[in-house]
Formats: sequence, C-alpha cells, structure tokens
Amino acid sequence: MKTFADPDFAGRMIAFEGIDGSGKSTQAHLLKRWLELQGAKVFLSEWDSSELVRNATEKAKNRELLTPTTFSLLHATDFADRYERQLVPLLRAGYLVICDRSFYTGFARDVVRGCPPHWVRGLYDFALHPNMTFFFRARLDVSLSRIQSDRLEPKYFEAGMDLRLSTDPLESFALFQDRLLEQYLAMSVEFGFRLIDAETSIEAQQQLVRQLVGALIEPQRFMLARP
Repeated sequence: MKTFADPDFAGRMIAFEGIDGSGKSTQAHLLKRWLELQGAKVFLSEWDSSELVRNATEKAKNRELLTPTTFSLLHATDFADRYERQLVPLLRAGYLVICDRSFYTGFARDVVRGCPPHWVRGLYDFALHPNMTFFFRARLDVSLSRIQSDRLEPKYFEAGMDLRLSTDPLESFALFQDRLLEQYLAMSVEFGFRLIDAETSIEAQQQLVRQLVGALIEPQRFMLARP
C-alpha cells in the first residue's frame, strides 16, 4: 500500500470510517456543506456508489447471493472505478475529496468474513492512503438504536447474517459489528486514525472534525478563485 505523497496531487483526501450506525455519514455530509460554504472545492464520494457495478452489487445483495470472495471483489471493483474516474482527477485538480468510507472498510469487513488479510490489502495496493482518516467510535447498542430509528432491523449483510453468527438479526448485528470494531481499533493504531467519540452531540463531533481539518489540511488552500 502506498503513502499519500504523490506530488502530482494538489488536492487532499479525508476519509470517514466507523461501524454501521456510528454517525460517520452524517458528519461527512456536514463537513462537505461547511467547506462549500467557505468556498472550497470539495467532492463527496460514497462507498458502493460506482455506476459501473452498483446495480450488480445491489441485486446480488438483495438476493443474498454474495460469498465473502465475491463480496470483496465487487467492492474492490467499485472503489477502483471511483478512484480512477473521480478521485484521482479531482485530487489532481486541487479538490478536497471526502470519502464516506475508504478501503479501510474493505480491510475490516472482508477479513471478518474470512478473507486472508494480505489478499484483501493486495486488492487495494494501487491506491494511496487518505491524508486524514476519522474513526467514529460508538458502543454497539448506540449504533443499533440509531439504525432501528430508521428501520426495524439491520439489513442482511449489515448484520453479518451471511456468516451464520445467529438467526436473530439483532444478535447477529452485535456479533458482527463487534468483530468489525476490533479490526478498526487495530487499524486506528496502524494507520493513525483520528478518533472521534461518536456518542457526543452531532455539533460537538462536527466542531472537532472542522478543527482537525482546518489545522492539518488548511482548507483555505482549496478555495475557489473569486471573480
């Protein structure tokens, strides 16, 4: 895996990571909106959003057809397509790119599903690390309650039902997400994630995110030119 040191990239990449229900997507969208209001050149890229493979992935998930290997390969293809078509051109053009999940999500999910860690990381060896990665940590019961506020129970793969951890979606969610949390905590040390307490208020989390982005990324460097 490469470091983020390509002199051709005038832009910077910021990633948001965490287990399902941690609130990372809310914070990513809030940061994007704030940066836009400051006049910055900013783009938000979401996990599993490539036009090339999104429909195929959605159909396979709905029919519960994905094995751990196909699950891993589809999401790696999704990321690779977005990386080449969106992220790299925008970074070269001097944009602040916000990723609502980066390849760290693949590292965590695929390993928990039984894929060899070295194989999973090899799939993303073409990509550069984000300049900054936020990890939103919340207790499992808090994350689950947030998900249940939107729907009655977690989705099939979100709950890790494909791993046959439990026939109860809620229990399976807790077991699966707990394993993901272990992976994230290990990566937070390895890759230097910025830890955010995802149980504090949305406003407090966003204020800390803005402070860290402002101090380390210097958003004023990425402002649109005024007429």
